[in-house]
Amino acid sequence: MNFVFLMDPLDTVKIEKDTSFILMLSAQRKGHKVFFVTDGGITLKNGKLSFQTIPVVPQQVKERPFIKKSEKTLTEKDIDIVFVRSDPPFDYSYLMNTWLLDRLPEHIPVINTAHGLRSANEKVWATQFTTLIPPTLVGRNQKGLLAFLNQQKDIVAKPTDGFGGQNVFHLKKGDSNVNVILETLTQRFSRDIILQKFIPESEKGDKRILLLDGEPLGAVLRVHADNDYRNNFFAGGKPYPTEIDERDQKIIKILKPKLQELGLYFVGLDIMGGYLIEVNVTSPTCLQEMNRLYHRQLENKVIEFAEKLVEQYRLRVP
Repeated sequence: MNFVFLMDPLDTVKIEKDTSFILMLSAQRKGHKVFFVTDGGITLKNGKLSFQTIPVVPQQVKERPFIKKSEKTLTEKDIDIVFVRSDPPFDYSYLMNTWLLDRLPEHIPVINTAHGLRSANEKVWATQFTTLIPPTLVGRNQKGLLAFLNQQKDIVAKPTDGFGGQNVFHLKKGDSNVNVILETLTQRFSRDIILQKFIPESEKGDKRILLLDGEPLGAVLRVHADNDYRNNFFAGGKPYPTEIDERDQKIIKILKPKLQELGLYFVGLDIMGGYLIEVNVTSPTCLQEMNRLYHRQLENKVIEFAEKLVEQYRLRVP
């Protein structure tokens, strides 16, 4: 099969951490052909899509993780499945990619679907599950933001489109820098942000659970560095083994039908102190950390699922 990966530039890949890389490697090992395409590589002409790709052979060689071949244009007839693995933010380019992917024939699956990616903002989508999340406010009104802080007294403030722990602030009532942080995050109160009650258990780390078609694939505890409160690996957090407990199972059970309805097949949940914090759908990570902790090759399960999905989608052909 021909596996197309829409993702950030190949020179940004870190082979020891990157989930996209290990998925590409697994696909290649299973005999599939792997193609890389980046933003701007999809063209719609007369109702038909084409992809300007670079065929690649991934290899676990740090100095040369990809053997690149000559550029190749793939038509709809050449593609079996598309993985969308571009990192946030969900900006105009990301949105355009989803609009274009909507034009693919019904028999070509996309992980995750364009409709699902548009529907599930990684931080806002979770707010519908009010029994699962901590007290949360989404907005930009200065008085409303300050009132929430005064009520909760200890909060986390973050943008709606950030990732990797970037621009996440821990604020307490009475802090002298509250106003400037809120002004900066909201770009002078012109953009919505998210405020959430601070979860004291975050001091012990947060749990990333990867779901495959709504079922748990694996979990890892991310624990912040000594000089930082953010648990994200991007911000210096370290991985530790963990278990999926009863509360996690309850969260997964509630989310599963919603995720399946949107075609969100490969998803990362962030859970902290028993609360659902985020639902990561754009390019969920931590697969390699789980592999090392538990001596697994979880990427193979993802590719095997993708193979079955291709066969299911082909049944849609009249």
